[in-house]
Amino acid sequence: MTTADQLRAICDAQPFVTRFMVRNLVTGEEIGRGADEETPSGSTRKTSIMMAALKAAHEGRINLDEPITYEKRLAEEVASGMFRFMTPGIVISLRDAITGMMVLSDNVCTKMVLERLTLKEVDGYCKALGMVNTHHRFLIPPLALPADHALTTVTTTSAADQLFLLQTILDAQSSPQAQEKLGCGADLCGFAMDTLKHQVLRYGIRSRLPFETLVASKSGRGKRGRMDAGIVYRDRAPFFIITAYTDEVPQTMPDGTPGYTMSLETIGRLAEACWNGFRS
Repeated sequence: MTTADQLRAICDAQPFVTRFMVRNLVTGEEIGRGADEETPSGSTRKTSIMMAALKAAHEGRINLDEPITYEKRLAEEVASGMFRFMTPGIVISLRDAITGMMVLSDNVCTKMVLERLTLKEVDGYCKALGMVNTHHRFLIPPLALPADHALTTVTTTSAADQLFLLQTILDAQSSPQAQEKLGCGADLCGFAMDTLKHQVLRYGIRSRLPFETLVASKSGRGKRGRMDAGIVYRDRAPFFIITAYTDEVPQTMPDGTPGYTMSLETIGRLAEACWNGFRS
């Protein structure tokens, strides 16, 4: 069975929708399923927010050393991260807010970052890059959204858009052309990659890979499913990129397993199949 067949079988085994795109960075082989279809982004949207912020910093419009005070209002409607449980008055830099937004998916930090940009700016940044299926619509997704919410009520993206963004960040580690495309210098592109590598959540892509595997990634969750997008390394070299999005995931599977558990397991199995299949 080919790797493509295995990936198809993993998706077909579940009653929910799985959209993904993978790229073997050694051979250039690409495999996708619904890769250009618009889908809820969850917190994978934050990679593009980070890059838009770094572009603004590169242009001198914001200062990454700016001190930001954590105010209680920033915890309103926030359901992720640790800042919401902490005592107001803590001061961190904008650079650290970007880090918190990425490595712990802290939405207090996301608010700190987006209050120094605009949604229009971030959305325009994505469109300028060519991420045509990515639409930034809200500062923070409303907590009261139903599980069957419409796409237009959340930020959306596509597996292909996120793979493109990760590939460009990877290329920008050595390519001036990629750096120019992202609007950031080499130092800020290096910061972006290091931040992606510092991701501490090990669900999804990482869950079925050897424990010490290096992955530069951003995961996400939403009312309709789970998602993860990352660059997987082997022997410290980029091996493959995988962006996976589950959608229309039921709250409970027929056997009683929570739907989100099988959602994350499916993403893990996709990454595992690529890890094993691309090595052979």
